[in-house]
Amino acid sequence: MAPEKADKTANTQPLVPVPVAVVAILLTLGGGALWFMDYWARTHPPQGPVLTQEAKAYVVNLKLGDVQMQAAESYFKQAVVEIVGNVSNTGPRGVKLVEINCVFHDSYGQLVLRERVAIAGRKAGGLAPGETKKFRVAFDNLPPSWNQSMPQLVIAQILFE
Repeated sequence: MAPEKADKTANTQPLVPVPVAVVAILLTLGGGALWFMDYWARTHPPQGPVLTQEAKAYVVNLKLGDVQMQAAESYFKQAVVEIVGNVSNTGPRGVKLVEINCVFHDSYGQLVLRERVAIAGRKAGGLAPGETKKFRVAFDNLPPSWNQSMPQLVIAQILFE
């Protein structure tokens, strides 16, 4: 009798079990999706409400003065950059909220961080006509590439009383 030929395809097994391969592919896709969402969030900051025409016309009545930048140390021994100053309402209307964009750049002038913060309203209260209030904003998340210069301060939102 002639020896039977063994079916080579019946006894071979894949190098990597199918469930392990599926899990590895899913983890890779999930990691890629998380990376992309993080990248998108860093490069496309959420846009808040834009200045209305009424607010754009009133911006000339809001003055930032005595603005200084200083370094401090937080309770957790972390470096904190503070921007302190005054905001004045020289116009005829009461304002219940003023928000500014603080725009930080690197040594090449490239944008490294834009953060929107309230300097009047919310906790500090609004600004009556002719009133001046002190403000203080702190940043503990500045990127290492920041050029250590005063950021641009741009009024981003005004809500009237």
